[in-house]
Amino acid sequence: MDDMVRVFCVGVGGQGVLLASRLIGETALLEGLRVSMSEVHGMAQRGGVVETSVVLGKRYSPVLSDGEADIMLAFEPLEALRGISRCHSESVIVVNSVPIPPFTVTQGGQVYPEIEEIEKHLKDLVSKTFMLDALRLARDAGSERSLNVVMVGIVAGMGCLPLKKDSFFQTIKKLLPPNLVEVNIKSFDLGYVVGRELTR
Repeated sequence: MDDMVRVFCVGVGGQGVLLASRLIGETALLEGLRVSMSEVHGMAQRGGVVETSVVLGKRYSPVLSDGEADIMLAFEPLEALRGISRCHSESVIVVNSVPIPPFTVTQGGQVYPEIEEIEKHLKDLVSKTFMLDALRLARDAGSERSLNVVMVGIVAGMGCLPLKKDSFFQTIKKLLPPNLVEVNIKSFDLGYVVGRELTR
């Protein structure tokens, strides 16, 4: 693959951001693509920010500067706002619309922005912004913890990643314990269907 695809994932601790990036990276390796990955842990154990990047193609550094991400997977709306500088005008952004208010909000020090305001701001900057309740999709598939796999399924279904659906299934079987494989394959499949519908 000569062209790079640069994926930026952002969320908070406990949302499976790292696993999502591994799912993309390991699937790319399975298909013989060059992959570089990085991760940044904030106070992930306490719900702090977690950022990762995955670059598919001929690039030796996984570090993404402002304006370089082709895809942003944002597992939380406010983190999407914080990460928007990594995107360019033609980026594809998929945002889980369910908020996880930070400590400063839950303690009354700040007010969480309205979801509609966040969505409008993102769409003003990047037209290919898709905000949806991915947590509900994960519940429909059988587990809230599979939110991350649903999100990867969505961008795969949109055709944003040069990777085959069956390869993702193989990677899920490789990365996850046997008792979690079925629900995560279902989650990926559900996200994939939604992703295809978003591009129609």
